[in-house]
Amino acid sequence: MPKILIIEDEAAIRRVLRKIITEENASYEVEEAEDGLQGMEMIKNNDYDLVLCDIKMPKMDGVEVLEKTQKIKPEIPMLMISGHGELDTAVQTMRMGAFDYISKPPDLNRLLNAIRNALDKKNLVVENKQLKKKVSKNYEMVGESEAISRIKEIIEKVAITDARVLITGPNGTGKELVAHWLHEKSTRSKSPLIEVNCAAIPSELIESELFGHVKGSFTGANRDRAGKFEAANGGTIFLDEIGDMSLSAQAKVLRALQENKISRVGSDKDIKVDVRVIAATNKNLQKEIEENRFREDLYHRLAVILIEVPSLNDRREDIPLLVNFFAKKIANEQGTAVKSFSAGAIKQLQTYNWTGNIRELRNVVERLIILGGDEVSEEDVKLFASK
Repeated sequence: MPKILIIEDEAAIRRVLRKIITEENASYEVEEAEDGLQGMEMIKNNDYDLVLCDIKMPKMDGVEVLEKTQKIKPEIPMLMISGHGELDTAVQTMRMGAFDYISKPPDLNRLLNAIRNALDKKNLVVENKQLKKKVSKNYEMVGESEAISRIKEIIEKVAITDARVLITGPNGTGKELVAHWLHEKSTRSKSPLIEVNCAAIPSELIESELFGHVKGSFTGANRDRAGKFEAANGGTIFLDEIGDMSLSAQAKVLRALQENKISRVGSDKDIKVDVRVIAATNKNLQKEIEENRFREDLYHRLAVILIEVPSLNDRREDIPLLVNFFAKKIANEQGTAVKSFSAGAIKQLQTYNWTGNIRELRNVVERLIILGGDEVSEEDVKLFASK
């Protein structure tokens, strides 16, 4: 149930805003504060999904409320309410991090669209925070091979910058893991990391997914919707399998990189974004460029830093560490004791051709834990690894 706070010194405006919000969705929980000082105390002591805040108020104005909220609870989207003659200040609050501003008297459709979009962004931020809590466990970079050590060194140097990174490598090698490490070690780590699997989204929907759309821009667009670039504002967007992106979407991504601006599908209004772009692909983009399936100018924009993730066959010396890591992880997930692997079992696993890379090895380890003996033996590997 979304929880919304209205900070407004005019009681009549508070009543109008409450009525609009609750009639839009009866499940919204709405609370009120009559000035900035009271509103700030309520923000400190409660978890709100959205704050509507007047700019000109006694005791503490909206700009100060915004500044203080940004410091203690930056994840809360704030809609600023501006009166006549306050447009410049309203625009200033947008630069400071406000989600949007609404003029008095509030336009019904504009207000509701802003509320929906702000709540959408808050939901994405919450989901991202929940994901980040799992990052340390789910995205550990296991290995001491020369190739992995080199990647770790590059990440340490590159993460603290805003340089764009292109990650290449076969399926299942852990390209998304590298992206998570780059974000976690960056100055943007407290802001969202938004992931987009370009291969999983139909080509006719990819632009809407990335840049959002306005109501009526296509069949099914029943309301304005923010895209992934807006959701990632201040943080990082990870464009996985970017080699599968349509040429028209590529053109829009190129513009976003060049100008730090996007426009929603069906709109000619520019929206400024501050996003670090990390991309990944299992394709040979040079070949895709030659065959006119990928823009060369976009490639050069993305490939400021190139990180090539090796196949498992090229880092077999890491297999013992990976098997031990997965055995512990699987035991923890299943609530069972950790199974050991004999030296012969490990050696046998190192001889196989791992076409599915790390992902395939993880599945094989789980199968061997389920079907193998108390200690997974070389014979268990030969029987159940199915290589």
